[in-house]
Amino acid sequence: MSLIGRDFLSTADFTRDELTELIDLAADFKSGGHDERSLLGKSVALVFFNPSLRTRTSMEIAIYQLGGHPVTLDVGKGSWSIEHRESAVMDADKTEHIKEAARVLSRYAAGIGVRAFPEMLNYAAEMTDPVVRGFARYSDAPVFNLESARHHPFQGLADVMTIREKLGGLSGNRVVLSWAYHPKPLPMAVPNSFALIAAQFGLDLTIACPPEYDLGEEAMDEIKSASEANGGRVRISRDFREACGGARIVYAKSWGSKLFYGRGAEEIACRQKYRDWRIDEDVMATTDEGWFMHCLPVRRNVVVTDGVLDGRWSAAIDQAENRLHVQKAVLASIL
Repeated sequence: MSLIGRDFLSTADFTRDELTELIDLAADFKSGGHDERSLLGKSVALVFFNPSLRTRTSMEIAIYQLGGHPVTLDVGKGSWSIEHRESAVMDADKTEHIKEAARVLSRYAAGIGVRAFPEMLNYAAEMTDPVVRGFARYSDAPVFNLESARHHPFQGLADVMTIREKLGGLSGNRVVLSWAYHPKPLPMAVPNSFALIAAQFGLDLTIACPPEYDLGEEAMDEIKSASEANGGRVRISRDFREACGGARIVYAKSWGSKLFYGRGAEEIACRQKYRDWRIDEDVMATTDEGWFMHCLPVRRNVVVTDGVLDGRWSAAIDQAENRLHVQKAVLASIL
């Protein structure tokens, strides 16, 4: 099936068969069984509103290995600051509007990758992914989501590829997405995307989190619908230790609370009572020969202990490597 010319903003925009095809291609790239220079003579623009280690490095290397040339822009540093609001009166700190930026870049580049975190101020507005989707609206070239307020599809694709490698299959395997303590509120894109793609592949998913940290209704409706369509199951647990018992995968990730969105001091005060939400060796010992996963970066001995991250349970480095391979698969298929 052809994916040429499509945007890659969320895995929800792709069928399970299409996602499987991308993972299969990524596995071929990883094994060395597939080598192509499909981006020879082409450039891809990478627009970063926020910092990155894995995403920036793996995207630049993926483009290079496919024969292309990456052009990386740091918004407000190496490029002009960008306004995304419609009908904005641009008399403050923003220099260029997304309408011009996206159109101009799409005249130069075969594709545009955009990384734009939420400001954690206005939940309803930010969950529409205005920056990434604004680029997609005005660009004549395909746009790739390198992490937005709501989704991180490349991470989700790498996560499922990693699970398939470790467990030998996907459907029916029991996985836990566990909230973890972190000293400050973080975006919801990674948990949203992992839960969504786990549902799309029919995994038996438990989301373990305190009641204040339920994912938003919009995300949960999408996750539950995908799970029902693909023969999976989604449960909520308020006890992460109990939830991890017998699991094959334990995916730890902190995220912010919708209830306190835009009220950072109150949110930080709330999360203090959950400082014990940390994955340790005792938790992993209760799993069914389980693997620990995390998207990285991770705060050691806050989110997860050294013993787990450095021990036999950890799949985090394999997970990070697989970002390179899935990104090559998507770039090769869409561009």
